[in-house]
Amino acid sequence: MDHFQLRDGVLHAEDVPLTAIAEAVGTPVYVYSRATLTRHARVFREALSALPSIHIAFAVKSNPNLAVLKVLAREGYGADVVSAGEMHRALAAGMPAADIVFSGVGKTAREMHEALDVGLGQFNLESEEEGLELAAIAAVRGEVATAVLRVNPDVDARTHAKISTGKSENKFGVPYDQAAGIYARLAALPGLNMRGLAVHIGSQIADLEPSRVAFVKMGELMRTIRGQGDTVTHMDLGGGLGVPYRAGESLPEPAEYGEMVAEATRGWDATIMFEPGRVIAGNSGVLVTEVVRVKPGTVNPFVIVDAAMNDLVRPAMYDAWHDFAAVRPSGETMVANIVGPICESSDTFAMAREIDAVSAGDLAVFRTAGAYGATMANTYNSRALVPEVMVDGDKWAVVADRIEPATILAAERVPEWLA
Repeated sequence: MDHFQLRDGVLHAEDVPLTAIAEAVGTPVYVYSRATLTRHARVFREALSALPSIHIAFAVKSNPNLAVLKVLAREGYGADVVSAGEMHRALAAGMPAADIVFSGVGKTAREMHEALDVGLGQFNLESEEEGLELAAIAAVRGEVATAVLRVNPDVDARTHAKISTGKSENKFGVPYDQAAGIYARLAALPGLNMRGLAVHIGSQIADLEPSRVAFVKMGELMRTIRGQGDTVTHMDLGGGLGVPYRAGESLPEPAEYGEMVAEATRGWDATIMFEPGRVIAGNSGVLVTEVVRVKPGTVNPFVIVDAAMNDLVRPAMYDAWHDFAAVRPSGETMVANIVGPICESSDTFAMAREIDAVSAGDLAVFRTAGAYGATMANTYNSRALVPEVMVDGDKWAVVADRIEPATILAAERVPEWLA
């Protein structure tokens, strides 16, 4: 459920007509609903209520906007970060350092120092080499870094190849059959407090069975590691639960996910950790765009909008689907190709799709754009960096400014020898 609904023929974000935001801020613009964020955060937590001890860390990469993080911090969420930049965003939003988990295969020595400086709660180690480096850095500082070992269970999440993370050919984690030995060696180092294991098999998961298989394998590994005399108090099961992008699409609900986790982890005697991102933020946002013109096509017309692949890259990168809807629908429909203005054939949002009938000057939205939308935006073709707005009931505010090409140009320098 989200809070983007038609009222008197106009699409609203909660109690605010999107026409009002577009008129004041311009397009394209991302619009987030605080009520949707809050609801999804609470629904996900409630789904895990049967578990005796949990920790939830929002995947900041899915939507790092400071206002979004502030909403989730007030819901008691920690943060799953993959860079020092994301870590500092989480801290700025009020998320306690102890509730921040640092994931990612490429943590630098500088980032490790920064994380230790703020008292970060947990490092998710992706290799034995990373663990050795972190242990050495912590020991020199006279500290002990708390960590878990990420394991690659070689389980196919049955998702898009570019967002699969748990197969043997993916770059994440250590091989399952080597994990117990690596864990024992790392646990013996004076600079590390090894407290558990982590797993994450992919994003936009639409079938719970691969996750169940992975969790069962992790439980077996946990018992093996405990059997060799090492301690396991925390088990990080990652995130990846998918959301419906198409109207009428059916995906597992958080409650179903929670039931599966409760069954798979029964008797673990550990704090179970989660890193949800898309399932919290996905349906909380839309990208508002204006139709530039409708161009005749050989088969279907091209609806050219002012949003482009630099604003919402998922369709170009993943062939991802986002529902397209008019802000003032007439009730009529058309079959069209939806494209942006960038000089790339990949700047295409949909082909031969039945959509609300639109014409030049009409406003429309790409739905389910709250995750992996603005966070992946760029300035290709020297376009402005898209702004972001948050709505709360009948109030709204710009929570990220549009960064104009002139501002970006002003940050560049011409060397003397070219002047």
